[in-house]
Formats: sequence, structure tokens, C-alpha cells
Amino acid sequence: MKFQASKVVAILATAGLVLGGSVQPATAGSTTIRFHLAGDVNVKDLWEKSLIPEFNKVYPDYEVVLTFDRNGTNDAQTLAKIIAAKLTKRDPGIDLIDGGIVTQLGAAGMLYRANAGLLPNVANVPRALIKNGKGGIPYRASTVLLAYNSKNVKTPPKDLNSLLAWVKANPGKFTYNAPSGGGSGGAFVQTVLDSTLSAGDYKTLVERVDKGIQAKWAKGFGILRELNKYTYGQNGTYPTNNQGTLDLLSKGLVDVAPVWSDMIASALKSGTMPKDVKVIAMTGPSFTGGPAFLGIPSMSTNRDGARFLMNWLLSPAAQNLIVAGSMNGLPVIPVSLLDPVAAANISDIDIRTLRPPYLSSNRSDMNAAWAAAVPGK
Repeated sequence: MKFQASKVVAILATAGLVLGGSVQPATAGSTTIRFHLAGDVNVKDLWEKSLIPEFNKVYPDYEVVLTFDRNGTNDAQTLAKIIAAKLTKRDPGIDLIDGGIVTQLGAAGMLYRANAGLLPNVANVPRALIKNGKGGIPYRASTVLLAYNSKNVKTPPKDLNSLLAWVKANPGKFTYNAPSGGGSGGAFVQTVLDSTLSAGDYKTLVERVDKGIQAKWAKGFGILRELNKYTYGQNGTYPTNNQGTLDLLSKGLVDVAPVWSDMIASALKSGTMPKDVKVIAMTGPSFTGGPAFLGIPSMSTNRDGARFLMNWLLSPAAQNLIVAGSMNGLPVIPVSLLDPVAAANISDIDIRTLRPPYLSSNRSDMNAAWAAAVPGK
């Protein structure tokens, strides 16, 4: 993947960022780790309420400064900023990043790749996941499942064709959120689009940008457009984010919807979701899911601090927090290394077999194309 400096400068100018000059020293000290998070509020809570406080207890000399970009709204600007830092040999102002653009940065050679000697805990992570990260390191996982109200839905649909048929047979009882607002809706949209593509086309969109294949999305968007009269409201309006979908489920306004495995588990545990709501893993194909990757921008001036935090996140202590805490995530290390109490709550999902989402740039294009083609009467 190649990037043109002129395009990066144009994007940065639009974002109000300035380039120029030689390598600049970081304004942060060597014990300050500047962390950029692009995800939903539950991931933010995981970091702010669990991971960072526990890391600080064990290593009080380090300070983690978190910048939050909900659902990666500003991914294009963040990507351009890091690319520009590489091109101009400047500090990008980010030492560690958690977000969908990590693998894209890795594929473009924009990430610092620490060897196994510098990240000893990575030895416990499956090699296949390491390879998929393209330089990014997996630290937690989740997948999108189909939630249903078992009180009203005795036999939930188990594959996409059955789901689409159920939606049409039960007008107003299904919803999904706008894909730009969260991955649960994005997983449903991508699964519909993928049903109209070949396996080779899907594989390409996971690995690289291909506008020619994107043009084939038109058929899938036609299917989604037709669903407007059958989804909640029956007028082509959709929840704005993952939480909006959960809210409709919890209030009994819809009976079926795609949801994140970790978010629904947290809602059921806290009691904000009725116990009648159950989940099922779709087949033929499954909804998308997989690990979240952390990346260290190659021009970061505190790569050592970022690497130190990354290695701790792969420890059993940190993985226990991801699994048993408010996040209810899936671990990236063997269950045998976890606390037995934490391990008892883990689903039997094998994260190595989860169907990955599109490359970040393709997802952004999908979100924009959905917004233009689907909502509205």
C-alpha cells in the first residue's frame, strides 16, 4: 500500500493540522504514554476504569494519557497524521493506538515492530493472530452475535437467508444501527454485502482497497434498502450506534438485532437487559468479529513506554480484567493461563476462526455508501 505525500498534506490541511520541520522531541516525558483509542464507550470504560488504574497500581511511575475518538469518527485524520509524521520525520503525538486503522498502518509500514525479546508475553498469543495484525498486536477480542427475545422468538434464525426472511415476516421487530456508529450494525451490513460477492472479492477487501470490488456492493445495498419498510419504525431510520440497538432490545421495541458479544454480556450481567434476551452465533456466514489490535506508530518518541504497556496487556492479570471485568471480552491468550473464575465466564468461541471485517478504508467507504444508498423512505 502506497501513500502520496500531497494527499496526506491535503487531508491534514482540511483537518487544520500543520506540517513542516525536522524531527521534533516529544513534549511528553519518557514515563508518559500517549494513548489514542478509537472505539465505543464500553472500550473506553475498560481502559479508564480497569486497565489503566491496574497498570498504574503495578507501575505507578507511568502515566497513560488517553485520547478518545468514539467509533473512529476521525480515523481518516488520525491515519493522515501518522502517515505525515512518518513522511516528515516528526513525532505524531501518539505512542499507542487501539483502533481499526492499526492493521492498515501496519500494512503500510507505519508501525514499530518490536521483536519477541522486547515483548515476551506475545509468546502466548496464537501466531495466526499475530500475522493478521500486520505489525499490530492483538490484546482482546469480541464478535457480533444475533440477539433475540426468547419470550417472543421461539426459533431464532440461524443464517443470513433465514434472518432476512424473518425480518420480512415480522415487520418492525428487527433493527441494526448505522454502520458508521458501531460495528454491530457494520457487521450486519457487511454480511449482506458479502452474500453478493465471491469469496475472493471478500478476501481482497479484508486485505486492501479495491474500488472495483466496492462497485459490486450495489446489489447488497439494494437488499438493505428493501429492508427499510420492515425494520424498526418501517421508515428507513436506524439507531445511531451500538448502544441505541441495545436500548431498543432492552425496552422490548424490537425482538431481534445484531449486537457485540461483549456489550450484550455486560448488559445481561448488570441487569439492564431482560434475561429473556438470548444470543446465537450466526452461520453461513457468521457475522464479523475478531481481535482488536494495538499499534505503536514508528515515529513515536516513547516506543519503549508503549511496548511496556502492550506487553503488560498480554499478561494473565490484564487478560483476566478483559474477560471478567465490565468488558466481558474474549482473551487472546490460552484460557489455561487465566484465573479459573474468569475462565468460567468465557464463551467457547475460537477467535482464530472468526470472520474478519473489511480493511479500515473499505469499512469507511462502506459506511459512507450505506448512508447514501440505504436510509430514508
